[in-house]
Amino acid sequence: MPLTLTVSDEVHALVPGFTPLVVEARGLVNGPSNEASSALLDEAARRVAERLGGRAPHEDPHMAAWRAAYTAFGAKPSRTRNSAEALARRALTGAGLPRINLLVDAYNALSVARLIPVGGEDLDRVRGGMRLVRATGREPFVTVAGGEETVECPDPGEIVWCDEEGVTCRRWNWRQGPRTRLTEESVNGLFLLESLAPMDPAELEAAGAELAESLEKLSPGARITLRDAD
Repeated sequence: MPLTLTVSDEVHALVPGFTPLVVEARGLVNGPSNEASSALLDEAARRVAERLGGRAPHEDPHMAAWRAAYTAFGAKPSRTRNSAEALARRALTGAGLPRINLLVDAYNALSVARLIPVGGEDLDRVRGGMRLVRATGREPFVTVAGGEETVECPDPGEIVWCDEEGVTCRRWNWRQGPRTRLTEESVNGLFLLESLAPMDPAELEAAGAELAESLEKLSPGARITLRDAD
């Protein structure tokens, strides 16, 4: 059965116009970054530079909307940037985009090229359905600090993704926890594309189709479906 994803009424009330798109893929073959995934990242860096035309990522209208959303739930967007803005900034510097593994490279490339936050979760590590909620401040978030596993809690009112075991991503799409991330052993994945007005729904659908195409090329035979969140 497809994984259930829900967005709470509190989130919709705070940030009207939020639209997620789910790309669910089963039978994936992951592995270390290679020439094909590196080429996706290099092309994404070229595309975002062309799209911005010398502007900073936060000057893009979609990134500006995400900054406003972060401000709405109490985060400081210049310090805790949404994932797409953070990656785009890195793409435009000499540091370049990181090479993680085939699947992560694919969704990072899509995120940068189209300036849209994209997350990837290992479906076999998610417990129960996933929910986008405003945190109470008591939910556990297992992360790594100084090379050791540690447990944090989000700020009260912070927007987080969570499952039955706790938070999977803090500050909406700022920091993913290691528990559900895609590793080289992952075979079933869920990719979440997150858009805000003024992004056109057609652009979101096109982004989802592009990611599905990249996944099919990296994992021939994978079963891929696109759907809205519940």
